[in-house]
Amino acid sequence: MSEPLYVPVLPARPHAAEAYRRLRPDVRAALMPLWNLPPLPGVAPAKTDSAVRKFVDPVSRVHRHHGGWVDAPFAEDAQISSLADALLVYSGLGRLRPVTGPERTEAQQTAALETARRCDCGVGVRVTVTGEWDGDTTEAVRDLLARAHPAVPVDLLLDMGGVLGDRPDAGKEALRALDALIPLAPWRTAAVLAGGFPRLTGDMLERGLREEPRTDWHMWHEVRASARAYLPLLGYGDYGVQPVSALTQVPKRNSKGGPPWGALRYTTESSFVLSKVLTRGDDRIAVNRRAARQILDLPEFRGATAGAGESWLRGCAAGPVTLGGGTGGPTEWLWAGNVQHMTYVVRCLPGS
Repeated sequence: MSEPLYVPVLPARPHAAEAYRRLRPDVRAALMPLWNLPPLPGVAPAKTDSAVRKFVDPVSRVHRHHGGWVDAPFAEDAQISSLADALLVYSGLGRLRPVTGPERTEAQQTAALETARRCDCGVGVRVTVTGEWDGDTTEAVRDLLARAHPAVPVDLLLDMGGVLGDRPDAGKEALRALDALIPLAPWRTAAVLAGGFPRLTGDMLERGLREEPRTDWHMWHEVRASARAYLPLLGYGDYGVQPVSALTQVPKRNSKGGPPWGALRYTTESSFVLSKVLTRGDDRIAVNRRAARQILDLPEFRGATAGAGESWLRGCAAGPVTLGGGTGGPTEWLWAGNVQHMTYVVRCLPGS
């Protein structure tokens, strides 16, 4: 079993594809992203192919030399067959592997396993644990693996979901799951995924910089501190600088509107640092430049040469308030936040 160094769980959206594209080559080489299609409610099977291309084409284009997974965790039953056909193209290119899991329908499992066999690319087995570990899941995974072709490599993606302050035992539950799952197969890779970024509200950002603990990172260190023999084989994964619930957002047909505020995000050793920015209003530029300067003034700021995220923050902070732009919007704030986060995580992990 050879492990991916870092598995970011990313939405198949433009801001995330742009963040991946802007990573330095050495950082990108350490990543194996798990890309997620958004929910496509009511999209008819006949229109699924065009919907998939809209979201996955940009991802595929930035995956020229490195692998990852592509998942459709919110697929409706009527869409499964057409989704599998549409995603087969990308797996056939050898870069994006299919994903299934023990809680998926038999039709979805069969489609993913068949894609893995036809494309000789392997399959990701995404096991979700949002509370206590359920021992019945072990048998469900065993049954799923028994249906895979013996020559098909399998990757374990243990997804702990949102791990915030209300899940103090998440590390223990992750270890219980791993103890049960690791012996089931000669996993090609294995990773533990979790999301620690909070759901933002306007009230959270009213008093300057705000720090939120990286609870998912703390859970990872709890797992690493155990004495399990398989620990050196595990990769780390997280949901970047968005909450887990961001994956469930239905695409909007009209991108206009939305809240009048957003946040710049910066990752330190133990915290997510947040600074409020505005999407509109006469004082938008002044507020946004001030927010970026607050992050640049942090003792933990890694300097504008650390990566494209830090470079963008410096550009946002620079210049007089009379400039007509350059402070970005929600798309820029997200890709810049994800670039700095993914770069920092890779630098912090052993083996980087």
